[in-house]
Amino acid sequence: MAIGKVVTSEEAKEIDKSGKFNRQQNHFTTPFGDQPGMLPVESGRYRLLWAAVCPWAHRSIIAIKLLGLENVISIGKASPIRTEQGWEFSLDPNGVDPVLGIRYLPEIYAKTDPQYSGRATVPTVVDVKTGKVVNNDYFNLTYYWETVFKPFHKADAPDLYPDHLRADIEAFNQTLFHELNNGVYKAGFAQSQSAYEEAYHLVFNRLDELEKRLAHSRYLFGDQITDSDIRLYVTLARFDVAYYSVFNTNRNRLVDFPRLWAYARELYQIPAFGLTTDFQAIKQGYCLGNHAKNPHDILPLGPDISIWNTPI
Repeated sequence: MAIGKVVTSEEAKEIDKSGKFNRQQNHFTTPFGDQPGMLPVESGRYRLLWAAVCPWAHRSIIAIKLLGLENVISIGKASPIRTEQGWEFSLDPNGVDPVLGIRYLPEIYAKTDPQYSGRATVPTVVDVKTGKVVNNDYFNLTYYWETVFKPFHKADAPDLYPDHLRADIEAFNQTLFHELNNGVYKAGFAQSQSAYEEAYHLVFNRLDELEKRLAHSRYLFGDQITDSDIRLYVTLARFDVAYYSVFNTNRNRLVDFPRLWAYARELYQIPAFGLTTDFQAIKQGYCLGNHAKNPHDILPLGPDISIWNTPI
């Protein structure tokens, strides 16, 4: 079943002739703010659609919970197993999102822009007043939650994007994205040996550097959790249960990096991180989704996730 011109596979348009994976650009990128042309910052105006398997979506959920925005931005959750029709709201009664009334995410992309021909991605922000997509800019979404939505933060919310660190955080996040967050996907979706090996080395060179960095710092920027820690965490949380085996990033496991492993466990044991990390959903999404190349739908039993609760 096709839904407009929306595609549901990375292979449709994101693999180049050399076999490299080139992630699509975000299409709905209007920023939130109080300037003309920006999306108005209002409580109850927006619905964030996410899937527990997706790291880009997961980091928005972590930020929202840390900042206390759960009652400001409503949340819709898709199944972790992406279908041939795209992300599906099969977790909800009657198999439709209870606010938007859609079964598949591409439906609302096609409604918003009938000419849109990329993938319908999570996270997606929908304006519930119009029923249309207004933002799917996963790279910048957490910045908006941390800044222009500050009037709605809970009283004891952490400052995840402090003024004096913003330039450093932004530069770090760019490198983190290209070499690790998206690097594992470059390896996993590669369709040539050279493309895979290039991405493989990019991933582990960055992990080695991060292991060294954490020898001198509790978190990435000292003793304070920042936006960058959220972005690193969501990749680390998926590493041993998915990327190591499914994406062939298998030089080392996360548990083989003593500092990164301790750092990841410390974050996991913070409720906003741990309670939103669904390892079963992560395994299902990577192993059983429409991009999994797993014809017999075999879901691995391991690894043991109880070790995430071991003391730091």
